[in-house]
Amino acid sequence: MAFIDYYKILGIDKSATEAEVKKAFRKLARKYHPDLNPNDKEAEQKFKEVNEANEVLSHPENRKKYDQYGEDWKHSEEFEKSRQQQQSRRGSQQGDFGGFGGFSGGGDFSDFFESMFGGRSAGGRNRTAATKGGDYNAELSLDLKDVYTTHKRELTINGKKIRLTIPAGVENGQVIKISGMGAEGLNGGPKGDLYITFTIENHTKFKLDKHNLYSTVDLDLYIAILGGEITVDTFDGKVKLKVMPGTQNGTKVKLKGKGFPVYKKEGHFGDLYITYQIVIPKNLSEKEKELFEELAKLKKA
Repeated sequence: MAFIDYYKILGIDKSATEAEVKKAFRKLARKYHPDLNPNDKEAEQKFKEVNEANEVLSHPENRKKYDQYGEDWKHSEEFEKSRQQQQSRRGSQQGDFGGFGGFSGGGDFSDFFESMFGGRSAGGRNRTAATKGGDYNAELSLDLKDVYTTHKRELTINGKKIRLTIPAGVENGQVIKISGMGAEGLNGGPKGDLYITFTIENHTKFKLDKHNLYSTVDLDLYIAILGGEITVDTFDGKVKLKVMPGTQNGTKVKLKGKGFPVYKKEGHFGDLYITYQIVIPKNLSEKEKELFEELAKLKKA
C-alpha cells in the first residue's frame, strides 16, 4: 500500500499554516468539483483525495496524529494501546512497536498499520479494524516435587480445558506465555494469549537456591571419628557416601549433578550440597562413660 501524502495532494509543505491549508483546499476543490467536471472519473477521484486531505490537515488534532502516524492517524489510539500492552508484558524490554517513535510522512508506516488493523477495500477506505483478542491470566500452584520432571497437567480456563506440558525446572513466580489460548479476536483478529504464573511450594527437606539443593545430614559421632559409609537422601533417591576419619562438624560435601533441573535445558542439573551435623550421643551407659574417660586421660597424657 503506497503512502498517501496529504500535504502533496494539497500542494503545500508541512510548515503550512491553517490559513494556507484552507486556501489550498478551496482552490483545488473548485478545480476538481464534480459539477465542473461531469463524467470525469479522474477529477472525481482527485476531489475525494482533496477532501480527505483537508479533513485531516484542517483540524489541529487530526493533523498532529497524521504527522506522527501517517494516513492511519484514525488508528492512533488503538496503536498506542496495543504498544502499551506489549511493553507491559515484556517489562523493560522494547515492544514490537517500540521502534516507531514518530512519523516523517513517508515509508511503509501505512503498510504497518494495514497488517496490524486489517486490509483496505479497493476504494482505499479502511475496513473495520481487526483486533487481537484479550489475554487470559491464570495462576498454578505446584509442589517442588511436581516440577522436578517434565509432566502434563490439565487446566480449566474460562470453562475450557487446556492440556499443558510443564517443563522441568519451572521456578517460583515464573510466567509462561501460551500463544493463541486467550479470547477470540474481533473482526478476524488473532486470539489473545494465556499467561500462567507459577507458585512453587517447597515441602521437602531440601533448600533450593537457583539450581542447587542444600540439605543437612546427621552424622554419628563414631563414624565422624573413625570414618565409614553412610546412606543419604537426594531428590531422586538414595546414594552411599564415604566419610573420612576425623570429619568435623559442619563439613560440606558436594554431589555434582544431584541438584535441580535447569529450565528448558534437558540433562542439565545443579549440584547437591550436604552439610554434616555431628550428633553427640545421649544417655551413655556406665561402660561408655568409662571408655570416654579413658580416652580423655589418653588425650591429656
